[in-house]
Amino acid sequence: MDSAADTDRLVHWLIDSIELEAAAFHVGQYCGRWRASTAGRGLGSYHLVLHGTCWLHVAGRAPLRLGPRDGVFLLRDIDHFISSDPDPAAPLPSGGMQPLHAAVPESTGLACGFFQFHGALSTLVVDSFPDVVELRADDASIRAAGTVFDLMLAEAQAEGQKGADPDLPPPLVSRLAGLLFFYVTRHVARRHDVLSGLLALARRPDFAMLLERMMADPGHDWSTDAMARAVHMSRSSFYKHFVDASGQPPAQFLLLLRMKIAAQRLHGGETIERAAEHVGYRSHAAFSRAFHRVIGEPPGAFRRQRRARDTAPQLN
Repeated sequence: MDSAADTDRLVHWLIDSIELEAAAFHVGQYCGRWRASTAGRGLGSYHLVLHGTCWLHVAGRAPLRLGPRDGVFLLRDIDHFISSDPDPAAPLPSGGMQPLHAAVPESTGLACGFFQFHGALSTLVVDSFPDVVELRADDASIRAAGTVFDLMLAEAQAEGQKGADPDLPPPLVSRLAGLLFFYVTRHVARRHDVLSGLLALARRPDFAMLLERMMADPGHDWSTDAMARAVHMSRSSFYKHFVDASGQPPAQFLLLLRMKIAAQRLHGGETIERAAEHVGYRSHAAFSRAFHRVIGEPPGAFRRQRRARDTAPQLN
């Protein structure tokens, strides 16, 4: 996949594969000397700078300066903190976030929170990401993300004018943080230093073509031998390179891919029988077992819940 259009098309599919729950922890501003951290909770986290500057400190890395509209996503729970000082050893008080009703001189406005990923395919995608992903305001590839920062800032200021508690951020901020994750995924997908997982697999032209074929015809008899022939490799060479790139054996990857595609079709209203047949299953029982193992619930329950959610009255 050499073009941005091809990459974005895959990323759109990946985004739909990720079951993401984003939650804002606090939104406000720090004044004076301060330090704060979201580490130690077993979750990925994010820090988004709405105004001002601060420093990210991660063990084993140089301090990272963050300015307005910059952000960092720590997709694993790693030891870190952010502060007003570039010196990680500087003695600084913790806490003290204030409402962000208006920018106080020499203050730093932040939106901080957590990410939690659900589902096997989510793990496969997120395993491709490095521990720390930066979003930079001057990066042309994510320029549109600046609009999301502006919406966050406006929402935080509106809540701050009401005297809202910074530790009880408005729900919209969590939704906006989830939206920013799209830009993170696309940003990482266009880089060449992805680690392993689905993105790493898609970065290799030979495997990217195979992935396209598997997505287009998931019901084909995709044995390991058939996959190896499709990329003109021996079985042993293909298996090694595939596992190195994706972190999964080919058969396990195929199962995850098929069940994700089946879930999409069920969500779209297709019958269980037709969804099962599309991904290569003739036995309802075998499909139900596989679907339950990967998605976490039987296909019938999955379909009923998604239909009930889609037809539920919406709040205006």
